Amino acid sequence: MIKTVVVTGATGVLGNLVVKTFAELGHNIALLGRDQHKLDALARDLNIPSERLYTQAIDLLNGPAVHDSAGAVLSKFGSIHALIHLVGGWTGGKTIPESSKDDFESMLKQHVWTTFHVLQSFAPHLAASKWSRVIIVSKPETITPAAKTAIYTAAKSAQESLILTLAEEYKDSGLTANILHVKAIDIKGNGSGTTPAELISAMTYLFSEEAGQVNGARIPLYG
Repeated sequence: MIKTVVVTGATGVLGNLVVKTFAELGHNIALLGRDQHKLDALARDLNIPSERLYTQAIDLLNGPAVHDSAGAVLSKFGSIHALIHLVGGWTGGKTIPESSKDDFESMLKQHVWTTFHVLQSFAPHLAASKWSRVIIVSKPETITPAAKTAIYTAAKSAQESLILTLAEEYKDSGLTANILHVKAIDIKGNGSGTTPAELISAMTYLFSEEAGQVNGARIPLYG
């Protein structure tokens, strides 16, 4: 069965691979990102029929825009089955007294507010499909915080709380929501962390029928 997969942060390194993987599996793809030119380039690279593709440049801090985007994706494809939310960066390296309010607000915007808006807007449509998956990537510091990571860890912990609460709220609707934990993503292939391929493998597993009972989990992908 062809399903519809929404990927935020679609033009990032990991997002790019996620999009290409699910497109190659034959699913409909909705690409959400901030840069229209990068979205257009990715869409060309996918080389899939236009009826299987939706792209939109969007600021996920704009709640009404995200709500409208969810409606547009639903209108095009008729149902939505997965949200893979990959937006957010890292700010840290300072103690709590050294950290700035602006940096903290930036982390809250990137990790908490974007997640809040996409869940508010997409979760009802995901649940309505009776089979759906929500996936984010996070770090184990949310469980055991490290020094000089306070503002990042606080924001990611709040993001994880949203995901885990969603898992509980929709557990009877066929929706699962899970968190993949990595210490680092080995983008350069130098053995410094979890490889993108390992992340993609975990995502495709969570997207499978066999993973239907995996819900509200923090899944460690590191040694």
